[in-house]
Amino acid sequence: MKTIAIITGGNSAEHEISLQSAKVVEANLNKEIFNAIIIHLKEDKWEAIIDDTRLKMDKKDFSCIMGNKKISFDLAFMALHGPPAENGELQTYFDEIGLAYTSCGVAQSSLTFDKNQCNQELSKMGFLCAKSTFYQKGENINTELIIEKVGLPCFVKPNSAGSSFGISKVFEIADLEKAIHLALEHDNHVLIEQFINGTEVSCGIFTHKKIEVLPVTEIVSHNDFFDYEAKYKGLSDEITPARISRKETENVQKITKEVYQKLGLKGIVRIDYIIMKEKPYLIEINTIPGLSTESIIPKQAKQAGYKLSELFEITIENTLNK
Repeated sequence: MKTIAIITGGNSAEHEISLQSAKVVEANLNKEIFNAIIIHLKEDKWEAIIDDTRLKMDKKDFSCIMGNKKISFDLAFMALHGPPAENGELQTYFDEIGLAYTSCGVAQSSLTFDKNQCNQELSKMGFLCAKSTFYQKGENINTELIIEKVGLPCFVKPNSAGSSFGISKVFEIADLEKAIHLALEHDNHVLIEQFINGTEVSCGIFTHKKIEVLPVTEIVSHNDFFDYEAKYKGLSDEITPARISRKETENVQKITKEVYQKLGLKGIVRIDYIIMKEKPYLIEINTIPGLSTESIIPKQAKQAGYKLSELFEITIENTLNK
């Protein structure tokens, strides 16, 4: 029997969503094959949760003591959204102690979490991304120059934050500075992007002997865009399969596979797009996507004929066999 650490918690606004994802993973792992233990990380406090008992983790070797027994782990199943997992910090630690994990490695996680750098890299590879500009805390805010580069309306978002907190859609130049300050509450770097007017879709992908692309989901927000409330509080319609043409579906899936391969991604990944005039523009790469009951990946897996228990077991086995 393999002992699996389900990593959850974190230091971001997605903390609660991470807890939900971890519970879904725990509930869907076969208890005859896996001894799954939720490991909660919050800043410097790392704890294993076993039968409502919280045990301090030994960071030297990522173990804990229960009674007279030392518990060590065969693998870390990443269900922690945002830092310190989605930005690669935790992977650095796991690499140092030699513990396998189900998400992308340090370089890929660090790149994809930095929206500005990732968009530049994707653009160099020939993928379509929105026009954007970058703002760093402390710089002078030149609203006219920003709008000259990206136009109106535009999106203002924290550059390195995995959630939908701090994002604004700006219609008037007078509202731009306020939107930048809102984003600065979540990050010292802000990305301002061109508004792509089209159909928002998302596509999951994972490795099962070979790379397997999941069905495409269409996202229709009840709000003006896919913000936190739309994403996590039911204020959106997530339609799988997406109501787009077969050609558009195949193109999104093809691009998803190409990005996964060219960036050297690993584990379960979800890539978001907006399709404008039949062309998919990459919006974001989620290297540790949500796995809660309301999340997109579980819905896509179901549409593809996978039980979550199968998807998670495949992910674990694929990681252990590397």
